Amino acid sequence: MLPPIVPFLDPKHIMRERMKGERRAAAKARPDAAIHATRNFMHSIPIHDDSIVSLYYPIKDEIDTEPLAAALVEREVLIALPVTGARKTPLTFRGYTPGDTLIPGGYGEKIPDDTAEIISPTIIVTPLLAFTRAGGRLGYGGGYYDITLEGRRSTGDILAVGYAYGAQEVDALPLSPLDQPLDWIVTEREAIRC
Repeated sequence: MLPPIVPFLDPKHIMRERMKGERRAAAKARPDAAIHATRNFMHSIPIHDDSIVSLYYPIKDEIDTEPLAAALVEREVLIALPVTGARKTPLTFRGYTPGDTLIPGGYGEKIPDDTAEIISPTIIVTPLLAFTRAGGRLGYGGGYYDITLEGRRSTGDILAVGYAYGAQEVDALPLSPLDQPLDWIVTEREAIRC
């Protein structure tokens, strides 16, 4: 008898493995993707005077957020980076300005140290492995963004923006009721309102 969860039979695991390859290929094929995605973000996402945008520090083949950070700073928008805590807990967001010293996080990402101010973003830019036009998002499986978005949505307005290569789009995803939808998806090709 098989154990209750067998990773190689889990539809999300299978999709994650497939999409890691798709993202890797997209990163090689489109080295200019981050510049185009930045343009699409800045032209489409509603950024207000009091907006605070949480970016992510890219790891592996994730689309680079450095050009987006530069564009936001030029527009005088405050930026935060997410910090992970214990599993099944929401993310904490700490203030960040490009050039700040960062320390290693728990997943290979870089994060602000404990002296950086904790701030509350109004726009959360999320990394992902795959997305659908309806706002479905497949992440790495830790649930940090889902828990965070669920909590933030219950207490106020938050805009969730998936940031990815266009090649990461799929027709359908094996989502659960715990998976939080995205409000927008921005790629090097376009910005999609979900």
